[in-house]
Parts: sequence; structure tokens; C-alpha cells
Amino acid sequence: MRRILRKHAIVEDDWTLDDAARTPAGLIVPLARWRAERELLLASAAAIGVLLPNTEDVEAIYPQIADRPLIALQFPTFTDGRALTQAVLLRNRLGFAGELRALGDVVRDLVFWLGRCGFDAIVPRPDQDLEACRGALDELSVAYQPAADAHAAVWARRRMRASA
Repeated sequence: MRRILRKHAIVEDDWTLDDAARTPAGLIVPLARWRAERELLLASAAAIGVLLPNTEDVEAIYPQIADRPLIALQFPTFTDGRALTQAVLLRNRLGFAGELRALGDVVRDLVFWLGRCGFDAIVPRPDQDLEACRGALDELSVAYQPAADAHAAVWARRRMRASA
């Protein structure tokens, strides 16, 4: 079983990616399979998560996947940040409260930003050190913009200090 980052901890992954062998937690299927086999998948005993390509319009597809316990977003290359935008839309605008997972070409240098955008599960590339990735989540302590994570923007922290 592979190990992943989930909520700042290194844990065993209890989800299977589009595989017939289903683990206790569930199965992650590509959006195309979800659309084609939705009723069959829902009838199975496993929880079903959906993997979205980074080209998908999440606002348009969200009504079809809003009830899923997990949405995985694909990073085809670490230089392609469209899944970061998808994550912000899912968390902040659409209110998705389930597990949001980053998959694909996920490298350590991207991990901090994944946390800022609302990902709570991160599956780094196999050549990435999980401990180094976990450390990257808290690498920066000051944020200039509000985001989906718990970091208060520096201007908000200044305002709180001034009013105290």
C-alpha cells in the first residue's frame, strides 16, 4: 500500500485508483467512467471518488459530483497549475467539504501551494520524499492573500493586533 500526505500526516492510502480491487475506504474513478457507469458504481459497496482532469469546468460538473466523499484533481505536469484553480473553486466558491486530493506530477515545491488552495490529501510523485513534502506544508508562515487554508493573511493579522 502506498503512503500519502493527508492533513499534515503521512498515512497509508486507503483509496484505490480506478482498480477492480477495492479497498475498505473506496475507489477513485476517472470522470469518464463515473459518467458512463454511475449507477453501477453507486450500487457497489465501496465509496466512490472522482478524478477530474485539470481541463474540466468544475462549476459545470459539480452538481454531478458534489456528494462524492473524495474529488481528486490531476496535475499532468508540475508546471500546469489549472488544478490549483479548480481546488480553490471547489473549496471556496462551491463549498466542497470532502477530501480534495492532488494526483500526478506532484513535487515538493508545489506542496505548500496545494495546502493553500485547499487540498487535504497529497500524493507526491514516487521520487519525492514524503517527509520533505510534509515539511513544505508549513514552509512559509506569512501569507499575503487569504486562501482555503488556516493561514491568516498578514494584513488581517495586523488589523487584529491594532484592534486589540
